[in-house]
Amino acid sequence: MIADIHDSWKVHLESEFEKPYFKALMQFVSSEYKTTQCFPPSQLIFNTFEKCHFDDLKIVIIGQDPYHNINQANGLCFSVNEGVTHPPSLVNIFKEIANDLGIAYPQSGNLERWAKQGVFLLNATLTVKAHEAGSHQNKGWERFTDAVIKTISYEKEGVVFLLWGGFAKKKVKLIDEKKHHILTSGHPSPLSANRGYWFGNKHFSETNNILKKKNLKTIAW
Repeated sequence: MIADIHDSWKVHLESEFEKPYFKALMQFVSSEYKTTQCFPPSQLIFNTFEKCHFDDLKIVIIGQDPYHNINQANGLCFSVNEGVTHPPSLVNIFKEIANDLGIAYPQSGNLERWAKQGVFLLNATLTVKAHEAGSHQNKGWERFTDAVIKTISYEKEGVVFLLWGGFAKKKVKLIDEKKHHILTSGHPSPLSANRGYWFGNKHFSETNNILKKKNLKTIAW
């Protein structure tokens, strides 16, 4: 599984791979995938590290758990495979993009196109048992992904962190606010969005404005 992580990350995360908790986590995940149906497919567990290389990373979006229904999760938070019906949170993300940027609602729910532009789409927990939301929480994934966020904060500068909802906002303590840009809002889930905590946050135009000021290429959302 670790073999699926792009080399640009390995130099920064190697010490984490050697820790007892991570080895235990890999054993747990391996056992789960052998004995029950889990998502995403095993070769895509670390897909976000493969599609967004460490040196190219400009933006971090933090999710909580992979989608737990068949053919949805592809290892990038909020993303689904080509041709799959967009889940409610992704629908609201795309509605905000359309309103914020004055563009058409995106057709494809596969966010690999974002990852390849430097958007790191990280779920706090990288695996899940089929149809059982949160089933792989508190097994070690959160410790690993917290270490990843800390590494990004420490090793890089000027990254835009998009923290949506209460869970993601708690990660602010892992980020050096003097070095990075942090944008927060409610979660794009219908519950939060319908209460007025998501729509109108303009995070997509704001992110691009930050990148423009740094003379960096903006994201084609």
